[in-house]
Amino acid sequence: MSESEIAGRGEAALLGPAEVRVLAERFGVRPTKQLGQNFVHDGNTVRRIVSAAGVGRDDVVLEVGPGLGSLTLAILDVVDRVIAVEIDPNLAGHLPGTVQDRAPKLADRLSIVQADALRVRAADLPAAPTALVANLPYNVAVPVLLHLLAELPSIRTTLIMVQLEVADRLSAKPGGRIYGIPSVKAGFYGTVRRAGTVGRQIFWPVPQVESGLVRIDRFDEAPWPIDEEHRKKVFEVIDAAFAQRRKTLRAALAGWAGSPVEAERRLVAAGIAPTARGETLDTAAYVRLAAQA
Repeated sequence: MSESEIAGRGEAALLGPAEVRVLAERFGVRPTKQLGQNFVHDGNTVRRIVSAAGVGRDDVVLEVGPGLGSLTLAILDVVDRVIAVEIDPNLAGHLPGTVQDRAPKLADRLSIVQADALRVRAADLPAAPTALVANLPYNVAVPVLLHLLAELPSIRTTLIMVQLEVADRLSAKPGGRIYGIPSVKAGFYGTVRRAGTVGRQIFWPVPQVESGLVRIDRFDEAPWPIDEEHRKKVFEVIDAAFAQRRKTLRAALAGWAGSPVEAERRLVAAGIAPTARGETLDTAAYVRLAAQA
């Protein structure tokens, strides 16, 4: 759905800067760095996020950290069901009322789960989400993302707003300085790409960093097994390779393999030069290497 189509529906009255501050004062909300709370107050930005996600009526959208409801309202305008996971009981308790006030026709589309997204399980949710669309708390963005992708295989599309540096790392390609563990692990699930940049001024309070949008499209047919046992084996190799980033893989993986000689054997068997370094390998190479364990 295009941004113009989203804007044209208009059933939800989106939150602007004044509304965000009024709601925060009414609910006694004091944004905290501990919870990574920076509230979006720009309607064009939230519409842009929903447009970039490409979600529609048939999607069940999981939103993490809905806060005061800025993005929630924009998503509800487009899909028939939103599951919002909020760790703050105060915010979780007030969100249904905000939606009822500003989008009464859409209020029955929203379900609230008051929980820590780092610990939420599929069984905790009222339905299986098909998409993750969220302004993730910046201090835990990567752990939350990887946990949800592992825990919820029903998620086919992900569109997240994160700190710009994190967006660059998640979407980085092999060989670059910023390519690392987040890049490789995100690539285990699907195709990762940058989907735009977001300035600081659309948040309250204004953060010290720029933000970026990242989109992940899960593989329609995974090129490797994605069960939990296999994922753990692959991620163990990734962690070992980047724990000593400056070393050759023969040396960096000695602990994982049991010895430098065994590490070299496994690398050669996987078609990888023992003198290579971790940042030069794509996710597929790590999958091949894990198969040698």
